[in-house]
Amino acid sequence: MTTTLQRTYPQGVPSWVDTDQQDPHAAQEFYGGLFGWTFTTVSPPGGPVYAIATVDGRDVAGIGQALKAPSAWNTYIAVDDATATAARLSAAGGEVTEDPGQVGPFGRAVSLRDPNGVPFRLWQAGTHQGAQLVNEPGSWNFSDLHTDEPDSIAFYADAFAWALQDLGFATMIRRPGYGDHLEATVDPTIRERQSGVDIPAGFEDAIAWVAALEPRLAPHWHASFSVADRDAAAERVERLGGEVLSTEETYWTRTALVRDPQGAVFTASQFTPPN
Repeated sequence: MTTTLQRTYPQGVPSWVDTDQQDPHAAQEFYGGLFGWTFTTVSPPGGPVYAIATVDGRDVAGIGQALKAPSAWNTYIAVDDATATAARLSAAGGEVTEDPGQVGPFGRAVSLRDPNGVPFRLWQAGTHQGAQLVNEPGSWNFSDLHTDEPDSIAFYADAFAWALQDLGFATMIRRPGYGDHLEATVDPTIRERQSGVDIPAGFEDAIAWVAALEPRLAPHWHASFSVADRDAAAERVERLGGEVLSTEETYWTRTALVRDPQGAVFTASQFTPPN
């Protein structure tokens, strides 16, 4: 019997995404139809619903029940000690907005806002380490920080030891040493595989990107998901009741900016390297 090694996340690496939805069951129908997700409800009976989505039996994202806030996608950053990190971030200008404490055996979450009001979350892993399938069709690709505030970027860089690499067309966020961690655990051929694609130096450590802030939008973290075919995914979005807001072709990707039926916005991204 083959045992699949569990993917783990060092401190400072985004490890999980979930979405809060007013109708989580309807959201499951949408995302299940779009990405082929299957769901397991892990919340206790009688309380707010929380379900983990899987692809081929591996965790990819979560869908929870929004109690007050509008539907949105949330990004979690892995930490070794959520309490200590939240206190340090508060002292640096962040604000703790929710501290639900330990989530059963799964881990511990804390919700914060950065100094410019951008929501994000910390995750101290217990039995739930984070996403177990990434960068494959139907799974999480990256979360990007959309902002025009340099001090917002500096807040995260100082807090999580991130390195920023200006590539001209975008700024790559690296967690130095993450490529070594991947090579030693779940992705031993990462450097060999990436050497065959025209990608920036240091990409094995890439954990996120900084994107320009769109007109009339507040700064935010934005989740992207991999798809095999952007156009086919866009067609499914509309058939399932979502809305394609725009499409774009870049040097490496074909993307669709999507709003789901309850208002959460994300990107569907097809990887199309030039060679």
